[in-house]
Amino acid sequence: MFATRERTPETLLGDKGYNSKPVRRRLRHRSILPVISRRGAPDIHGLGKLRYVAEQTFALLQEFKRLAVRWERRLGLHDALVSQGCTLI
Repeated sequence: MFATRERTPETLLGDKGYNSKPVRRRLRHRSILPVISRRGAPDIHGLGKLRYVAEQTFALLQEFKRLAVRWERRLGLHDALVSQGCTLI
């Protein structure tokens, strides 16, 4: 599935591992503002809080054994189970 204009994010938060000119160039080409820490510079304040929410959500989804290892061959069924897991969280 391709990202449409309505689904394209305005900004992308990233850590120092994503700091490279090609990555920044591709993001700007897609009209996405890169908010990425540069190597040797202090971390972006507040990035850890936003990142924690995403990592915690993935950790909670892993509690559902059927989502930890994808057994379903049909993508629609897997998407439905992910949606159900997010609803329960």
